[in-house]
Amino acid sequence: MAKIITFGEIMLRLKAPGQERFFQSPGLEATFGGGEANVAVSLAHLGCDVSYLTAVPDNPIGRAALAQLRGYGVDVSRCRVEKDGRLGIYFLENGACARPSVVVYDREESCISRCGAGSFDWKSIFSDALWFHVTGITPAISQAAADATLEAVRAAQELGLRVSVDLNYRKKLWKYGRSAPEVMGQIVSHCQVVIANEEDIQKSLGIAAPQVDVESGHLEEESYRLLAQQLQKTYPNVEQVAITLRESHSADNNGWSAVLLGKTGFHRSRKYQIADIVDRVGGGDAFSAGLIYGLQELEDEERALNFAVAASCLKHTIPGDFNLTSREEVLALMEGGGSGRVQR
Repeated sequence: MAKIITFGEIMLRLKAPGQERFFQSPGLEATFGGGEANVAVSLAHLGCDVSYLTAVPDNPIGRAALAQLRGYGVDVSRCRVEKDGRLGIYFLENGACARPSVVVYDREESCISRCGAGSFDWKSIFSDALWFHVTGITPAISQAAADATLEAVRAAQELGLRVSVDLNYRKKLWKYGRSAPEVMGQIVSHCQVVIANEEDIQKSLGIAAPQVDVESGHLEEESYRLLAQQLQKTYPNVEQVAITLRESHSADNNGWSAVLLGKTGFHRSRKYQIADIVDRVGGGDAFSAGLIYGLQELEDEERALNFAVAASCLKHTIPGDFNLTSREEVLALMEGGGSGRVQR
């Protein structure tokens, strides 16, 4: 498979044990994660040739983050290692039943937030790649990071790569004086594939369609068709719009499916009822990775969509940000597996 490039911020993830509240016991579980890094790790597990671009501090924490990605088969050889700056941190409290999960960010002055336009040699980086993936998270952390992301998608488009973006609206991050729509609109204008949920499209791009209500939890298929069509009308360069549909019955019991408006029409995936969720963080990134893989390797858009939903479903069973599942495991679930019986 041709090389896929992802770009963004990897962070130290500090999580309260199990379903405990912060510091209910005197310890936090330390791992690494971040949207675009999660996509890269998932793609590597699916057998893809994938590179990840970021900036980390030249200290044991930054080097450990890169080492973990390298250990999962992700090429990190072109990442920046900086003398100044720090690794961003996010704290996670896992919800249960009626209590939602909580995320607290500590990302000010991280290395990637200081990397603006000109920080990466995109022409060289993209020389042997066919696909480039970004999210709406990195442009939200600073003006410099937004400039770097916009420069990257422009270069990728000019060089003929297929460009995807997961809008990933994060209200807690947009604090540097620019709104999400004015930044993300520029980025989306250089992308062919957009991945989002209904709130992402409304909050990141200012696009709404009739009958779409992000608060009701009631999912109407026609509303999502209209929403995707409105996005394509606003951004004619966008060829495929995937919208994930999460029905949150409780923190650990969700309905999970997706729709795709693409080159061959409008497709609706199989729906999974995911009970006893282990960790939903990274579920959207697993979907993005599955869709990127499926659109390149599988026979048609509907099968690619179902592959992405199944990959994301499996992520909900795995602690941590990364989706550590193989292509074979995803296909087995797609084709009727999922009983959870011991494989001997």
